[in-house]
Amino acid sequence: MKEATGELSTTMIAVVAIAAVLTIFTTLLLPYLKTSIESRMHCVDAYGCTDCSGGRCNCSYDDGDEVKTVRCTVDDDGNPKN
Repeated sequence: MKEATGELSTTMIAVVAIAAVLTIFTTLLLPYLKTSIESRMHCVDAYGCTDCSGGRCNCSYDDGDEVKTVRCTVDDDGNPKN
């Protein structure tokens, strides 16, 4: 019976540890990764970059229905880097 209790305790520790890692990933890392991927995707279609600081500029892109703004890394000529 003691062996079964030990295995149950180890299983519970593993389940709690996995849940903690998934919680940290979904609350902290996933939003950052999603924003980063979306901005890189939109920088490919960006144009009219202005208001530059620190090697990044506010650039416009066409989202189908409207023109939106995204921060992109730009080269020396002011064009968004891909």
